[in-house]
This record gives sequence, C-alpha cells and structure tokens, in this order.
Amino acid sequence: MTDRTGSVFGNPIDEKTIEQAEKAKAKFVRKYGDDSSAHYVFSYEPIPALAHMGVQKLVLAQQAKPLEGNPLVIGNIRMGFGHYRISIAMASCAKAMGYTPYWLDLAGFDATGSKMIQEQNKLYSMGSRISQKSGLFNRLYWEPLNSEGFRQLTYNAKDQKNAELLVPLFASLPKDVPYIATHVWPSQGAVHAGLTHVVNAIPDNWPMALHLSEGAIHTVQTPFAYLGYKMMNGFADHPLKGIPEEDLKMVGRYVDHELLAGLEADNERRIARAEKGEPMRFLLTVGGAGAGYDQFLAMVKHLVPLVSAGKAAVFINFGDHTDTYKKMLFALDTVPVRTFSDDYEGLKRYVESIRDGRAEGITAICGSDLFEAVYSTNLLMPVSDVLITKPSELAYYPIPKIFMKHIGGHEVYGAVNSQEAGDGTFECPDEKSLSAMIDRIIEDKELYAHICRRITEMKSKGEYDGAYRCVELAAAGRE
Repeated sequence: MTDRTGSVFGNPIDEKTIEQAEKAKAKFVRKYGDDSSAHYVFSYEPIPALAHMGVQKLVLAQQAKPLEGNPLVIGNIRMGFGHYRISIAMASCAKAMGYTPYWLDLAGFDATGSKMIQEQNKLYSMGSRISQKSGLFNRLYWEPLNSEGFRQLTYNAKDQKNAELLVPLFASLPKDVPYIATHVWPSQGAVHAGLTHVVNAIPDNWPMALHLSEGAIHTVQTPFAYLGYKMMNGFADHPLKGIPEEDLKMVGRYVDHELLAGLEADNERRIARAEKGEPMRFLLTVGGAGAGYDQFLAMVKHLVPLVSAGKAAVFINFGDHTDTYKKMLFALDTVPVRTFSDDYEGLKRYVESIRDGRAEGITAICGSDLFEAVYSTNLLMPVSDVLITKPSELAYYPIPKIFMKHIGGHEVYGAVNSQEAGDGTFECPDEKSLSAMIDRIIEDKELYAHICRRITEMKSKGEYDGAYRCVELAAAGRE
C-alpha cells in the first residue's frame, strides 16, 4: 500500500499535517478496532427498486461469490441522497452499455473503515441541519468549512491516511475490475487497495482538495471544475502542481440513461402543457440529510393557492424522512393531499397515468426503502415540468430547475453553472425571491419554452453524457 499522505500530486505535505493524519487514523483504530489483517469477502443480492438495471448489492459473506456477467463496481456511501443518486446514474448507464453493475456501499458494513465513515457522515448530516436553524453557526462555521476548509490540500492528506482503513473491504475484488467511485473515500480506498481501473467521479462544481484521489482518473462535469482541478486553484496559499491530463477528464453531467432516452419527447410534452395552460407540475425533493424544512414549508404554502387556481400541481418526494413527511402533512391539514406512503408500485402506476394525462393537486411521496426513496425522484422527473431543488447533485439533471438557497457553500456553483448553461435559474435565497420565480416561470411561457429547448440542445451536444463516459474510462483503466 503506497503512502499518499506525504505528497499529493507531487506537492509535499508538511510534517505537522502528516502527524495529525496519523493521529486521526490511530484514533479510529482505537475506537473501532484494528481489522487490517481481515479478509472480507462478498456475495451479492438484487436491489428490487433498481431491478430494471440489474443492480446487485455486495454484502459480506462467509464465502466469496465471484462477480458474474461483465461486472462494473460502483463504490459509494450514503451522505445525503446525492452520492446515491449519482451512483444510480452510473449503474443505469453501465447497464445500457452492457455491464452488470455491482453496488458497494462502504458505510454499510461492520468494519473499522465503515464505522469511520458512519461517524463522519453523522457529523456532516448534523451540521447540515444545524446550519438551517442557526444563522451564526452557518455563517461562522458551516459555510467556511464547506467552501474553504474542504478546499485545502492538507485536508486531503488527512483523508488519505484515514482511507487506509478501507483497504480490507477490497480484499476479494479483482484488481482490474472497472470501478467508479461517487465519493472520494471509496475512490481512495480502492486506490490504496491496488485496484487499477478506478474512476473518481467528482460531484460538485466547486473545486476542493477534499475530492482528490491520486491514482484514480478524476472526472468533472464542467469547464469551471476542470480548470480549478487542473491548477488546484486555491488549494493552498501558494501555487501548486496541478492534476496531470491523464488523471483529469471533463466528461459532462452525470445523468441516468432512462432520463436521457426519451428526453426530447418529455420536453415537447412540457412545452405543450404550458401552451395549453395546464397546471405546471412542480417537483420538490427533500434531501437525504433532511435539512431545509422551513424553505419547503414556505414554498408549499405559496403554491397552495396556485394549485387551487389550477395553475400548478405539486409533487413532493420526502424520501425516507417520515418525520418530515408527517410534519408537512400536519401543516397542510386543510389541503387535500394525494399520498404514496410505502406504495412504490402505486406511484409507478400514477406516473404512467399522467405521462400523457392531466396532473392536479398536491402529491406527497415517502418510503422506508432507501432506494425507492431516491429513485422516486427519477420516476417523477420525466413527467414533471419544473424541479425545485437546492443546487446540489440535482443541479446537473435535464429538467427545468428553480434553485432554492444552498446548504453548504460548495453548492453555490452548481446553480451558477446551470444558470450559465441555460437549463436552470439563479439561486433564490429567500421566500420572496423563490415565490417570485415560481410565479414568473408559470406566467412567462416564452422563458419556460426556452429552457426546455435549451435542455434538448444540450443533450444533442452530449453535455449530459458524463455517466456514459465514466463507464468508458473505468473499462479502459490505465492499461
């Protein structure tokens, strides 16, 4: 196992940072045990919600079950819904290209490295929620951490040392299996374990050293991110050696095959609905960390009279956040709401009924199955007219978007990119601006049609083909 803490892409790391990294790793070992000599092996089982993609979930077993078909492993963690969502896009495109996708959630095992990830994920989720309740915490700690703290090269050096704890989980995987990581820790762990076909799919548009995984092929979705990583701009207080060309590829946006296959027809239906004056269909998604409830409540209250007037229809996917789902329904107790609670098959039938039919009222979706919770948004996107979301991973999806206030400074440039590309609005940071944007997108049919046609144009240029390209890069590896 090569040490990757003392130097990152040829940039030496100071002794103090190296010492801190070693202490951090030692702390996790003391807390969760030393399993460095363990030899974990996997079997696998289907994921019902992703059966149409043939996705197999890797699970620990007493005896290894060899990977079948033309395997491609997708390394991920649940941190919110974003990394799962990108993983699903990779699986979708892998299946379309003739691969069998295998799902490796490194946070899902009883192993030292998994417990390390679980601890850090809990802290991040807690920080996201606190940031929405405390302006002081958000301004003085959370925003600086997410925009500048994670940007520093020294942060990556510490993560690299912690990632050594993940190596035992890769013991039974073929070294040359095509492998795509949708979070940096699964990428670093795979590289430390000696895998040779690793793609590190960077999710954000704001370049940060947090996402570096030397030894992997780094992919980015935008020119802005490419330049930032090529130069490692702002990763230290002095100029740095950047990422070599063979290690950095701009591939376009990570989008599911299913969302792209019928996109032109979806956009024509959107324009036709707007021209006929049908209720505009707004899709709202509660993120995996469960933050931003107050923004959602204010937005829904603005939409209620528009729904009553026949100008809007609303779909709200609460994911697996049952408490938030119940809280919102209580707040809307005087408003009729169509609900799909742990009724994934019912939701699929409803989606088909409105594809060429009419949608009205408010529909709320919630489910205890994590994969159904995430994929419900995918089911709804093709039959929705506008997605209202914070500018995180959904900022890159091919549907007209209105952006709520970001949660974490690293998300800001997702909205900037979408606005410049023309498939979304600028960020609306408060109730007043968000409500005004909703009203404008309903009334200004020329603006709305322009966004739809821009999305079709972007597809024709391959700007949404990033997941396909990641699969190609993983298959080719470094050979």
